[in-house]
Amino acid sequence: MSKLYIVPTPIGNLKDMTFRAIEVLNAADLILAEDTRTSGKLLKHYQITTQMQSHHMHNEHKTVDSLIQKLKAGTTIAIISDAGTPAISDPGFLLTRACVEHDIEVDCLPGATAFVPALVNSGFPNDKFIFEGFLPVKKGRQTRLKLLAEETRTIIFYESPHKLNKTLGHFCEYFGEDRPVSVSRELTKLYEETIRGKAKQVLEHYTNKPPKGEIVIVVAGKSK
Repeated sequence: MSKLYIVPTPIGNLKDMTFRAIEVLNAADLILAEDTRTSGKLLKHYQITTQMQSHHMHNEHKTVDSLIQKLKAGTTIAIISDAGTPAISDPGFLLTRACVEHDIEVDCLPGATAFVPALVNSGFPNDKFIFEGFLPVKKGRQTRLKLLAEETRTIIFYESPHKLNKTLGHFCEYFGEDRPVSVSRELTKLYEETIRGKAKQVLEHYTNKPPKGEIVIVVAGKSK
């Protein structure tokens, strides 16, 4: 029976690839990749020669139906993103939902995802937390921030380096300058770092030292 495999890939360090992930990618009939150039480097490193097809946020709406037909016809498909677990702020949700609707088996492998080490590194309570991913760029951003200002659980965000200071400034405005914040950057890579402090302090740090690389922000919940 055909199956969709959701396969996490390393978020930086190639050694974080699991044995099972390599096995599944080798055995699949087709690999859906967010960026075939980026994924091509990973597959070459592990000598995986399975055919790849581009599957990203700009074409996934158009390709879901044809992929479902391939799965129904017996094709085994694995989906990967550029880094981490597909469908977590990356393509994968639409195809997974379609498979569930058509009674096609879905198997998500355990593996790397950026927010887990960032959450643990923060030192904030992690028994209860919420994952927000990327904040709205414009419409709905202010409304979302006002709502999250009252959240008592630890909050996790993804952000791009060129928008980090803007977002930290909004945290100072809506959550308060003294709200504890932890910013993890370049997780598992050579220049990995985590900067912790009050929102105002962390903003000052990155104002003086513009950030680079992939970023996860963890914000302490509002004190009860």
